[in-house]
Amino acid sequence: MAAGHSVRALARREQDRRGGVTWISGSLEDRASLDLLCEGADAIIHVAGVINAYNRAGFETGNVTGTAAILESAHRKDVRRFVHVSSLAAREPKLSDYGASKARSEELVRDSGLDWAIVRPPAVYGPGDKEMLELFKMAKRGFVLLPPDGRFSLMHADDVAELLLALADPAAPSKLTLEPDDGHPGGWTHRQFASLLGAVLGRDPATFSAPAPLVRGVAWLDRLLRGRNAKLTPDRAGYFCHPDWVSSSSLAPPADLWAPHIKTRDGVRDTARWYEANGWL
Repeated sequence: MAAGHSVRALARREQDRRGGVTWISGSLEDRASLDLLCEGADAIIHVAGVINAYNRAGFETGNVTGTAAILESAHRKDVRRFVHVSSLAAREPKLSDYGASKARSEELVRDSGLDWAIVRPPAVYGPGDKEMLELFKMAKRGFVLLPPDGRFSLMHADDVAELLLALADPAAPSKLTLEPDDGHPGGWTHRQFASLLGAVLGRDPATFSAPAPLVRGVAWLDRLLRGRNAKLTPDRAGYFCHPDWVSSSSLAPPADLWAPHIKTRDGVRDTARWYEANGWL
């Protein structure tokens, strides 16, 4: 890779060839593939996880049992450095099964005895991302449906990657729980971000902040109509309606370790161009 790292990455499905990356076919349920992944590694960056599941058991399997499995392989293969990607949702484990599962995964990492760092990214966007695509589509259509009024932090996927690589260095500080962001003080209101989307897309979108009961009602309807394929689940509605997903300045990464490089306006513009170029928008 650009920084001279040799990377092994776990994948459930066959992947295209990529310079500097060796794909390991397997899963978090496959001990042999995890051991192969960890063999001789200087550090593990644990990104895999479940963000949408049909029930609590699905989150438990993907985020708790899966984390336990990769930690066990790290011990078996004497890998000391472990960088764990969690979520701001772990701050509020009572709001959602997702948040509860990420909080439990953090506990496993802290109790592992390894040289660990935990990163709680805020909302992440960038080329290829599908989670925020619908917001871009709504802004282009000129009407953005938002959750109840609140604030949240953002950061570009490339900035997330740079932070994770910095933390994987053996000389990086350990036993840290970090909440990075794009450097925008106090985060963004939902309406501010909708306006930003409209500006980069040449629109002035109208916005509507749905009250929490409506969001929860739509979530139950989506579950009823689409079952396991629902996108807005009751669990997701729980944390969508929370008013404060702003990264804590007290948990910001040390300035001498990392700082965001991508201004959100530039990153959002480039993401919109990528969507358009690839026929997504």
